[in-house]
Amino acid sequence: MYPVYHPAGSDDDLRVALVELRAGRWSAARNLLSTTRSLVLRTSRTQVLAVAAAGSDVMDVWLAEEPDNYDAQIMRARVLVERALRAHRQLHTSVAEFETRARHAAQLAAHRAPHDPVPWVCLLALAQVDVRQLRPEHRMPSREPMLPPGPWQLLGEVHRRDPFNREAFHRVLQALLSRDGPANGGLAAVFDFGRWVASWAPAKSPLLLLPAYAQVEQCRQQMQRGRVHPLWRRQWAEDPLHAYTRNAFHHWFKTADPALRSLTDLSHLAYALWAGHQFAEAAEVFTSMEPYATREPWSSVDERLLGDDGGQELMLRARRESLAYAHRTAPRDGPRP
Repeated sequence: MYPVYHPAGSDDDLRVALVELRAGRWSAARNLLSTTRSLVLRTSRTQVLAVAAAGSDVMDVWLAEEPDNYDAQIMRARVLVERALRAHRQLHTSVAEFETRARHAAQLAAHRAPHDPVPWVCLLALAQVDVRQLRPEHRMPSREPMLPPGPWQLLGEVHRRDPFNREAFHRVLQALLSRDGPANGGLAAVFDFGRWVASWAPAKSPLLLLPAYAQVEQCRQQMQRGRVHPLWRRQWAEDPLHAYTRNAFHHWFKTADPALRSLTDLSHLAYALWAGHQFAEAAEVFTSMEPYATREPWSSVDERLLGDDGGQELMLRARRESLAYAHRTAPRDGPRP
């Protein structure tokens, strides 16, 4: 079975809204958001919709036709943030203008809906554009001594409205990676942040996976420098990373609502389990995702020098090996000879 790559995954309602958005129609997105009560789904759905809409004016059209609709307002803020992040990645000369417009839209949404965490997630996302931490809110001191100054107050605003918001903590991770100079964050701060969060994140929280994301980032950076350390993969089978992975499997994957699990998180967990030789557990995760898959982390950890399939061959190999192991070790019914 070959994987299906789709940003909506098994979220059928989101898939319909994405199809409509790409055709320039916003009514399905409006209906979807108006019926989304879960803050977890609201955060993730607005983010996925924004990525799809960032290249068109569909959200501007929606807001123009329904200027009093808050969902239209927050989606316009989401789209402007996505454009600012793209401009930053592409080193666009007008990135400051993109960032200013996005910040203003997010602030307006935060003022209109004080209890909604999404505008604060938008503001937190913009911290990675400010690589020199020129804005005071991006260099606040941390209560945790081992962490550098960062957008901790913005994270606190999200956390008060939606404790353990997945995207918010990942936005902090991205902000730490974007800093100029190793003294301002970088990979060491990402490792410290991931371990710190995983030490107190509650059961059912995908934040238990943050150490795995940090480890994948280490491989990505090594590959950018042209060589991955020969012992890199071995770390997945050793503590503390092995313990973090098992903790995420038992206390997130086995307990969280399947409808609220991110495909990207599932993919990272599947890779971590497979790389750590926990094949039976990896098989469970792979099975739970079928038929869907994501490019990450596979494209970032594929050490092959030739070929560019977005990590698909590596993912298929890991799934095949994990499922084969689970099949061989599964208990058989009836008496054994």
